[in-house]
Amino acid sequence: MGVENLDKIFNPRRIAVIGASNREHSLGAKLLKNMVGVGYNGVVYPVNPFRPTVQGITAYPNIKKIPRQVELAIIATPAHTVPQIVEECGASGVSAAIIVSAGFREAGEEGRALEKEILKHKNAYNMRIIGPNSLGVMRPRMKLNATFAKRTASPGKIAFISQSAALCASVLDWASEAHVGFSALVSVGSMLDVDFGDLIDYFGTDVQTSSIVLYLESIENARKFLSAARGFARAKPIVVVKAGRFRESARAALSHTGALCGEDAIYDAAFRRSGIIRVEAINDLFNCAEALAMQPNPRGPNLTIITNAGGPGIMATDFLIAKGGALSPLENQTIQALNNALPSYCSLLNPIDLLEEATEDRFKKAIEICFKDARSQGFLIIYTPQGVADPVETAKMIVDLSRQNKKTLLTAFMGEDNCWKARNILRKNGVPAFTTPEQAVSTFMYMHSYAKNLELLYETPEEFSVGSPNRQLLREILKRTAEMGREVLDPVASLRFLQAYKIPTIKTLAAKDAKGAQDAASKLGYPVVLKVLSPQLIHKSELEAVALNVWSPERVKTCFRELAERVEKGKPEAQFEGVIVQPMIEKKKCEILIGSKQDSCFGSVIMFGAGGSSAELLKDTSIGFPPLNQVLARRLMEKTAIFRILESMEHPVNAKLEEILVKLSQLVIHFPEIKEMDINPVVVTEGDAVAVDARIVVDKEKMTQPILPHEHVVIAPYPRKYVTQWKLNNSTLVTLRPIRPEDEVLLSELFQSLSEETMRFRFFQVIREMPHEALVRYCNVDYDREVAVVAEVRKGKRRIIGVTRLILQPSRKSGEFAVVVGDQWQKLGLGSKLVDYIIEIGKDMGLEEISGDVLSKNFKMIRLCTKKGFKMEPVDEDTVRAVLKLS
Repeated sequence: MGVENLDKIFNPRRIAVIGASNREHSLGAKLLKNMVGVGYNGVVYPVNPFRPTVQGITAYPNIKKIPRQVELAIIATPAHTVPQIVEECGASGVSAAIIVSAGFREAGEEGRALEKEILKHKNAYNMRIIGPNSLGVMRPRMKLNATFAKRTASPGKIAFISQSAALCASVLDWASEAHVGFSALVSVGSMLDVDFGDLIDYFGTDVQTSSIVLYLESIENARKFLSAARGFARAKPIVVVKAGRFRESARAALSHTGALCGEDAIYDAAFRRSGIIRVEAINDLFNCAEALAMQPNPRGPNLTIITNAGGPGIMATDFLIAKGGALSPLENQTIQALNNALPSYCSLLNPIDLLEEATEDRFKKAIEICFKDARSQGFLIIYTPQGVADPVETAKMIVDLSRQNKKTLLTAFMGEDNCWKARNILRKNGVPAFTTPEQAVSTFMYMHSYAKNLELLYETPEEFSVGSPNRQLLREILKRTAEMGREVLDPVASLRFLQAYKIPTIKTLAAKDAKGAQDAASKLGYPVVLKVLSPQLIHKSELEAVALNVWSPERVKTCFRELAERVEKGKPEAQFEGVIVQPMIEKKKCEILIGSKQDSCFGSVIMFGAGGSSAELLKDTSIGFPPLNQVLARRLMEKTAIFRILESMEHPVNAKLEEILVKLSQLVIHFPEIKEMDINPVVVTEGDAVAVDARIVVDKEKMTQPILPHEHVVIAPYPRKYVTQWKLNNSTLVTLRPIRPEDEVLLSELFQSLSEETMRFRFFQVIREMPHEALVRYCNVDYDREVAVVAEVRKGKRRIIGVTRLILQPSRKSGEFAVVVGDQWQKLGLGSKLVDYIIEIGKDMGLEEISGDVLSKNFKMIRLCTKKGFKMEPVDEDTVRAVLKLS
């Protein structure tokens, strides 16, 4: 349901507290006490069937008896009464409810049955529900405290959303001491309805919120969560603490990938891909949220440190390097300027030690010089109170200088009293201030991670062409395997899958007996490798079920016999089906593991790392999400230690490995029936990489169930189904297709060609030059949330001659569209075609209506929309809204 009716929770005019009580320590008593007489401008109605008044306020026996329409009900009654109360609320027109009661799924089957009843009534009346097991919600600026917490949050610009009610209460205590304020505080409870994705959508557009902070233990709807985060992470930082970092999976894996893809590592990858910053501690949550709201993102991991004490400077340096950062190598002119401005006995190499005798003026000179240094990507100013400089005056000076600085600036004022005053001055003026250098450095590195994560948002994966693999034939292979009662394809069939997607594989032949093995070796050429073929043998290293460097037919015969004996003695229950024979690869540099796994929450994930028989011991892996493009594949590889070996090779193979990853991601997208897959090893030699062994695990349940396209991936791939061709009225062939990241240059050329009138009709203003950042965002879209279709001609040179865009509302019931056609291509039917096509796409996406704002003077567009069946609704004297019902 997205954000539908959430305003009734976060901006309600009339609230009913059901279960309001006079009993001092009851939830109902605490809720009512927190809401009445504290300045909230709405009306609060106590509901209690046994009391005519509660806490001196007229009470009502049930929701039906309240004389005015209630928007929000807060339910604090025993669990078994809640379903009926929700039904009564829905029948009375209540739009939303917060359930603070406990005793649901955590109580077992009986509690789950109660939840099903609640959901049935919620759906019947189109209500929104937070909880059960919720502490409630706060909106400090409107003085709404709809919780049973002891403290009330102060107003601020951080929206804090927590899966733990107890943590909410603790954060309120901490925030009071740390002087941290909130735009909202939300305890989501069991998330029966409203979840993290809905709340990110809501606070992403909330003008009171500048950053969103999450405490989460699990995600129910990963696709919705990631789509919401990707939609708003560019505009508002999203910072998360995820509990359960070291929880081990209890499931036995059938592949190296399954064993190595831990739950926490997948969450880490999801946060990176969606632009979210993951931190380790509660104070990091709010430090990051505030710093990102105050300062620009770091341009890199290099930090320049200015201090009046050597010890804290060294500590900050150690912490910086341990976290993966580096000291900025100062430019020669910077060092020369510092030499000229400061005493010779000051340490002028980064970290710059001004010594304890430093005055505000010495601080000022050093800061002014360093701000001009081109190599510095961020600055940390450390003040210790043992020196001459006054902390308050130093803080004021830093504030003045910060107004000319365009890079990340953090400070650490170590001490209380006047240092506390200094920190307050800095924070109030947009300069983050910490009590220790470690806090500041940690925040800087989190900010750097955020900046890198945002870059991933600008990589919208396209479904890369992999030729025309015979998917039906490949699906038959999976089906036959499942029908035989097996979960794992044999290595030959697994390699056939890879070959169909043009992933380089080694020549492989299967042999059922020694003679067949000798014939295969002769065809391939000596030396060869023999590997046991057995469906029960998951990892060949278990029984040393591989014979390497076999040079002769006699040795092939001997090795065949020895391998058969090893299986018979070491694993008698295993069925020995012969061997596979492959050429022996010499001069290999390293072995890589590439694989995939279906996670119960995040669907299919891709893994890259160090391979071979020691893969699970090395645990050098990185995780990503399909679909991948080459940039995303490179980022995936860069996260591993083995990448440094690949980089050092004389003839690098990184481009080939990127290509393998991209093609594998397409294979994974096409086959949701694949539960796990290993390509292990991919043998790397100088200038080449080839898959030597593969294992594909079949999800037998999915072989018999209908599967929706792409339901097993959490990031929507390029919607190739919207690619079509059409002709203009002058017979020019036009390709209509969804926009791609690489369209930035062509799109810029289109915008530059627009007349002032066309520009004004499309953007409601004349934009002389479209900023690079705006173009990048325009070309990088989340296809779960919007579709932009370009009209491309290839006559002469490639050109984009028109664009239409449909942006879905979070409810996914409606969308807003816009159209623009280049001036020289107008009056050729393209505008009409683009409107028709966006209507067709809207229907395909299941929208109920689409609308678009049109300037009143744009008579051509008004006539066109009217002809298509749109109704014109006035917005103001300059604008009308064209609205078309699709269903």
